[in-house]
Amino acid sequence: MTTLSTILSPLSLKTLASQWLAEDTPSFDYGGYIVGDKDEEAILWMKSTGVLAGCPFVSTVFDELKCEINWTVAEGDYVDTTSGRVKVARVRGAARRLLLGERVALNCLARASGVATHARRLRKLAEAANWKGHLAGTRKTTPGFRLVEKYALHVGAMATHRYDLSSMIMLKDNHIWSVGGITKAVQDARKLAGFSMKIEVECRSLDEAIEAGKAGADIVMLDNFEPSNLHATAKRVKETFPSIILEASGGIQEGNIEKYFGPHVDVISMGSATQGYSTVDFSLKVDKERETSMQHGGEGSQI
Repeated sequence: MTTLSTILSPLSLKTLASQWLAEDTPSFDYGGYIVGDKDEEAILWMKSTGVLAGCPFVSTVFDELKCEINWTVAEGDYVDTTSGRVKVARVRGAARRLLLGERVALNCLARASGVATHARRLRKLAEAANWKGHLAGTRKTTPGFRLVEKYALHVGAMATHRYDLSSMIMLKDNHIWSVGGITKAVQDARKLAGFSMKIEVECRSLDEAIEAGKAGADIVMLDNFEPSNLHATAKRVKETFPSIILEASGGIQEGNIEKYFGPHVDVISMGSATQGYSTVDFSLKVDKERETSMQHGGEGSQI
């Protein structure tokens, strides 16, 4: 069965893992000298409730360190920790290598799971309201960590919107002001977009939205509209341009998103999806029971 992780390039995973590990240990590994290469097994615990996300990145981190990780909970599963921490994986390898990957792995999981958990809550709000549009993140991501955050949106069942500046032509206020108007900006963009790339225009009024539609924009973003004005404007735009994609953005958060669900809104984009999430708590602990058993000649727990 194909899994979501197959959208990730192995080369990108390896590059990120190597960069993170190099950043965390740029010179000497003093702690590694203390513990050495003794074979150890550690348990990865999830300590707060949420959606598990970021597993491919963590697996690659430990693979780079020649450690073996076996997941006992599937990525995308909702893990309830109200009755106590939950074991989500076992990691085995040389002690110093386990510890080299520990914090890098935990940082990645905490943030990816935080994004996915937040996204899942937002999706459930949309489903409860019977709204069929797309919830999307934005380009408001952490430098160097975008791939993880965008991937975590997928795990949480949100759309990623454009991945970067090369993914779609979005004409924002600064583009329009610099070039002198919406119509000229869209016309110039169409020369480059051809048939394969959508053009989106950020609009602050009904007049701007109508101009964008007449100029040939594929997507109109109604930016920073109050909900009542948003829905009235969206209705007028859709009546004039039935095939246009209508996006709402600006100031939308979990606490007010329900006000933005409407029959004429196709997309709701939120910077808070990758900027306003709470992290999920994880820890990696050496399996003391196995350690004690091995000291007394036993085989210890098996993976």
